[in-house]
Amino acid sequence: MKLMKLEAMHWLGIGINIFLIGGSIASSSFGLIETNLLYFLLVISFLVLSAPFLISFLLGQGRQKEREDKFLAFIRDLVEMVRSGTPISKSIINLRKRNYGSLTPHIAKLANQLSIGITLTDALQTFARDTNSRVIMRAVGLISQAERAGGNIEAILDSVAHSVNQIDELRKERKAAVSNLITQGYLIFIVFIIIMLVLEFKILPLVSGLNAGAGGDMSLETNTVAIKNFSMPLFVMLLVQSLFAGLVIGKIAEGTVRSGVKHSFALIALTLLIRTGASLLFPVPV
Repeated sequence: MKLMKLEAMHWLGIGINIFLIGGSIASSSFGLIETNLLYFLLVISFLVLSAPFLISFLLGQGRQKEREDKFLAFIRDLVEMVRSGTPISKSIINLRKRNYGSLTPHIAKLANQLSIGITLTDALQTFARDTNSRVIMRAVGLISQAERAGGNIEAILDSVAHSVNQIDELRKERKAAVSNLITQGYLIFIVFIIIMLVLEFKILPLVSGLNAGAGGDMSLETNTVAIKNFSMPLFVMLLVQSLFAGLVIGKIAEGTVRSGVKHSFALIALTLLIRTGASLLFPVPV
């Protein structure tokens, strides 16, 4: 797995995060802000730190989707050139100057490798690894096998183009079909958060004060220890639910757990903001 290269916006987020954390802790040390407000500010600083990395992740996913879309256009152009009688290697070299968006540098590298005498199979394998796309890897595998077997490369390319196009259409159809399920998943999770907050901030303070008095009678007394014992497990439960609910939503929506990272981040951020915000609005011993 490639490590993410830190860019200017990442360093900006890190700098703002350090400033917010330092200012919040210093203010809390001097008694300028209360503990619940400190937690809320720390959550804000966490979101500020995470936002640039999430944006980079989403942009990377967008470029990956664009590469797969442009690969379909590239294969179609390649089919037309091969049909005209041009060998596949020469056709790839002729196509390197066309604009295929974020796929253009990879096609140029593929053409350059073919120009210096690298075999088509090896060049295609490097091309597939560089794009890091399962769709392109499968298509390139078929093309390489057909080239080695000496089969009808034109028919293979046409079949690959049809397969890639079908995969793209099925992906769009699935995304449209499960859009309501995604909305329901978010709504169900919000309801779950509300239930947990009502339990922690309304029910627990009442139940914790009910203890059996002498002679078996019920008497009302303060018991903050019980609230402390329950609030942290509830908070951890919310975070765990946020993480896995997001991963499940991504798996349902786009077919990969990796796609659920953005949903997990959104749910975790929502959980932290609502939980710390509720602590400010309903201050109880926790």
